[in-house]
Amino acid sequence: MDRIKVGIVGLGRIADMHVPGYRNRPDAVIAALCDADKENLQRRSREWNVEKIYENYEDMLADDDINLIEILTPHHCHCDMVCSAAQARKHVSVQKPMAVNADECEKMIQACFHAGVQLRVFENFVFYPPFVLAKKLIEDGEIGEVLTVRFKLGALTGGWHVPLSSWIWRLDKKKCGPGPTVFDDGYHKFSMAVDLFGPIDKVKAWVDYSLGAIDSPAMVSFNFKDSPVLGYFETSFTPGARIRSKYYGADERVEICGTHGTIDINRFTGKLFDTPPLVVHSGGQTKCYEDLRCDWLDSFVDSTHHFLDALTSYRAPKLSGQTAKHVLQAAMAAYVSSQENRCVSPDGVTGRELE
Repeated sequence: MDRIKVGIVGLGRIADMHVPGYRNRPDAVIAALCDADKENLQRRSREWNVEKIYENYEDMLADDDINLIEILTPHHCHCDMVCSAAQARKHVSVQKPMAVNADECEKMIQACFHAGVQLRVFENFVFYPPFVLAKKLIEDGEIGEVLTVRFKLGALTGGWHVPLSSWIWRLDKKKCGPGPTVFDDGYHKFSMAVDLFGPIDKVKAWVDYSLGAIDSPAMVSFNFKDSPVLGYFETSFTPGARIRSKYYGADERVEICGTHGTIDINRFTGKLFDTPPLVVHSGGQTKCYEDLRCDWLDSFVDSTHHFLDALTSYRAPKLSGQTAKHVLQAAMAAYVSSQENRCVSPDGVTGRELE
């Protein structure tokens, strides 16, 4: 493939994390920007030195010079935008979550398949360097046979200032899906679980609400189809606590326990504790990995590079449409389980149950 020319649509705060991955790549260039906010569009054009700009998405798709569209818009826009990009014969990278229900996911998958273009749902957490190393250590048998994996998400105060007008849509279920914590942010945690141990079989969850709209605290337990490992995902909403973060006010931790030891992955988005990004206890000894690349931005850059490499080498990328659809169904299964007080198979969840 010749040099990949990228059009980015949706130039909100998260776009700051996507642009660096295209810099200093001889095989790619940001060729155009698109945003409905003219003032923001012009500001970003100057900031990133991208001359070609569009206020209208259809006009960008009509640009034959562009062959990859990066979609960074609210979730409810994803389906129509991806299908239109596929019809225009553009490869697509779309922000997670993939859509707001499984039917939309399937529509997107089919549109890209029939158009012969690649569809990748952007996921950065599985490319966080300490997570990547932890996965390799597990595969190398560092902690023996894995028994359990635990994901912890704490929503705190600190980090980026995001204007209310820019994030209030996340509390609208029609635009964001069933919740900003277990579904929206939790998508990352389910993605990591699936990346480590494969498809999820059953989900049992308890989801409560803070301030009437934040789906937290929550406790989600699950097992896997092809692995005996048991999983657990816990969330808490503590606005009275502060965190050091250059990004969002989130504390994320992963603990993986095996027959011969334990692996702890820390930091991700913010830095709540002064702990190394990766700690391994095995064979009676504790090893702290202090010198890893562990800025949250690193995971975005590596994720973007992965997709560019996949396109140029004609291979399937991580978080393909089918995998991303399963992750979405697993997250939604948590809400169905909580509402109906039963174990739920992600395979049978569409998301329509929650409307």
